[in-house]
Amino acid sequence: MLPDTFTEDEVREPRKFKVLLHNDDYTTMDFVVHVLTFVFRKTLAQATEIMLKIHNQGVGVCGVYTAEVAETKVVRVHQLAREAGYPLKCTMEEV
Repeated sequence: MLPDTFTEDEVREPRKFKVLLHNDDYTTMDFVVHVLTFVFRKTLAQATEIMLKIHNQGVGVCGVYTAEVAETKVVRVHQLAREAGYPLKCTMEEV
């Protein structure tokens, strides 16, 4: 026999975060394109477009991810930048 009452579980989408790269006077454009293709899996054309936006506007969105994925990408960017000797800044903010 089925119960007469039903419960509805609320299902929510996970919170999403934008991962941002910030312009600086030291990190080369080539390195930024490398990060965008390697870490964020952008095509060369997409990476170049984002890199130019970062260069001209000071910041660019690399992608939108769940919190855990965004945090991992920020850490990976900082690791690569540190290894290459660049002060590249990468942050995340909630959409």
